[in-house]
Amino acid sequence: MAEVAKLTIRLNPADNIVVARADLLPGTPIPGEDVTVKARVPIGHKLATRAIARDEPVLRYAQIIGFATADIAAGEHVHTHNCEIRDFQRDYAHTTLATPTQYFNQPATFEGYVRADGRVATRNYIGILTSVNCSAGTARYMADAFRINPITGERGLLADFPHVDGVVALTHKTGCGMASEGEGMDLLRRVTAGYARHPNFAAVLVVGLGCEANQIGGLMKAENLSESRLLQTMTIQETGGAAKTVRDGVARIRELLPEINKTRRQSVAASHITVGLQCGGSDGYSGITANPALGAASDLLVRHGGTVILSESPETYGAEHLLTRRAVSKEVGEKLVNVMKWWEGYTAKNGGTMDNNPSPGNKAGGITTILEKSLGAAAKAGSTNLVDVVGYAEPVTAKGFVFMDTPGYDPVAATGQVAGGANMICFTTGRGSVYGCKPAPSIKLATNTRLFERQGDDMDINCGTIVDGSETVAQCGERIFELILRTASGEPTKSEQMGFGDDEFAPWVVGATM
Repeated sequence: MAEVAKLTIRLNPADNIVVARADLLPGTPIPGEDVTVKARVPIGHKLATRAIARDEPVLRYAQIIGFATADIAAGEHVHTHNCEIRDFQRDYAHTTLATPTQYFNQPATFEGYVRADGRVATRNYIGILTSVNCSAGTARYMADAFRINPITGERGLLADFPHVDGVVALTHKTGCGMASEGEGMDLLRRVTAGYARHPNFAAVLVVGLGCEANQIGGLMKAENLSESRLLQTMTIQETGGAAKTVRDGVARIRELLPEINKTRRQSVAASHITVGLQCGGSDGYSGITANPALGAASDLLVRHGGTVILSESPETYGAEHLLTRRAVSKEVGEKLVNVMKWWEGYTAKNGGTMDNNPSPGNKAGGITTILEKSLGAAAKAGSTNLVDVVGYAEPVTAKGFVFMDTPGYDPVAATGQVAGGANMICFTTGRGSVYGCKPAPSIKLATNTRLFERQGDDMDINCGTIVDGSETVAQCGERIFELILRTASGEPTKSEQMGFGDDEFAPWVVGATM
């Protein structure tokens, strides 16, 4: 746990930097560090506690976050102007820290929806999915007929069906102008099928145009999906145009509402909860407060038999050697290493580098390199064993801590997690990301108290209590875990109250657009 001083935070005795808890002005002495500030250091940014020679590693969490590009004097601000990412040797030490998980004797429970096939849901939506962007507007008009007003709470056509959480159209920008076979099509179909099977959708209607590359018939065959009363398909061209398709789609959904409304929550084990772990709009406190607190909550969920999915491969780059040590086998550890090597090649092929991330907002908040961001981001996964590594949007079947290969862009990453089976999202932020992820509820965790107070309508939990000194990481983690159970049982998140989640569906697009 971080050692909290009056003006700075030291994360490890081996570190040669500390993190500012306030804007530090020149001439300010730092208690406990025997150093005086030489130039202004913004809140959340780093201060050198001793001289760091050019080319010497900069250490945070007792790990390398970059290398000095010039001699840095004690008391100087350490950031992008004098620190950069470089290649260095990592010791993967596969499986050396893997230990048996200490499961609770009496697992926690929540109130969930149990589907006919035994799957458990945290929400009860009807979904409208599209095969192609050309059917996006038509699908949206269908959903609009059932829209719930987030301001007034008026439920319109859903007024008589209080146990239906809503009708949501999840649209995208692709499905044509692409190869009918290959990686790009496979990814799109895998995502679509993952949502079609998702337990939080009680029923799904797939809407296409009719002449697109991503033919509905091809989608259904490739993903072993079969039409039924609760999984229906239609195309605009076969139905007779957009207006007729909207009317037909609305009629089909209205016919399903009485049946879906009969579903009731019942007590089930917390092992049925799968949480996608996300962080976006990070700051210098993300790896100190919200991320490790979410890691503590992740450990609790795993010990209760549940599953957590860490993703955002480019934002784990540089921390993978810490995760391979917790892998249950060398094979699992090497799968993660291979993911990172693929990303090195992928970014190079596209004229970029792994340090294209962090974003400008991350850097303004105090994150200097992708190594620093990754070390903080990996803390979301807690300390339990890495039990599996899966591809983007692949079904997550293992229990415990799983890594899914995804881009770092939050909507694309979370879309993959939900397609893989996440029935909840926990999203940490230090800059103030606003995000929803229907059909999975999204809990927002603020890294600092100022953000929580400024954006109280968006943030569910304040993790700034850790750096404020009023709460430990473990205590905050317990609070997050309790909110996970309540949210899984139906308590609405702030993003759900705002009505977010319809527009954040973003499948990973790879390959040429023709």
